[in-house]
Amino acid sequence: MEKTRAKAPLGRPRGFDAEEALERAMRVFWEKGYEGAGLSDLTEAMGITRTSMYAAFGNKEALFRKALERYTRGPASYAARAVGETTAREVAEAFLAGAVGATTSPGRPAGCLGVQGALATGEPGRPAREALAAWREDGVTLLRDRFRQAAGVGDLPPTADPGTLARYLMTVANGIAVQAAGGAGREALEEVARLAMGAWPS
Repeated sequence: MEKTRAKAPLGRPRGFDAEEALERAMRVFWEKGYEGAGLSDLTEAMGITRTSMYAAFGNKEALFRKALERYTRGPASYAARAVGETTAREVAEAFLAGAVGATTSPGRPAGCLGVQGALATGEPGRPAREALAAWREDGVTLLRDRFRQAAGVGDLPPTADPGTLARYLMTVANGIAVQAAGGAGREALEEVARLAMGAWPS
């Protein structure tokens, strides 16, 4: 009588690494955007079946949100580091330098997942588009709150508005991302960041 062999869960390959799979999914979304990233693109890059993807991450929208969280903790973590700088000007400089670095790093997709991921999506991509709009707004809030602290201790002139400064920096950073995706090089974008700092209140 033959012995019954233990079977692995359907759809989940041996040695499945959820973090590595999520990293690969993040790169696919980063390169192709939400709508451009088909399920076959994602599962092929992740090295798993659709069954395994749904079991581990949920549907495509849920996977995208998890990929965006990973992006925030990884390539976009420069924003959280920047607000730890000593002065408001140093925060702004570090934020823009981080934006340039993240969008032009060798071996990574050009541009920013949070900017290009769902700019041109139809109705099926609306949840992703809304998630990214909220993500960018969170960045504005992070900077605004830090600049409010700076204003409170006299690190910004009384005429400087923390909210406007935060949105200014986010707008420049978003533009840097679009330019990087279009092929602009790091040196050119570093010059743009330096020029943008010329408008910083003193």
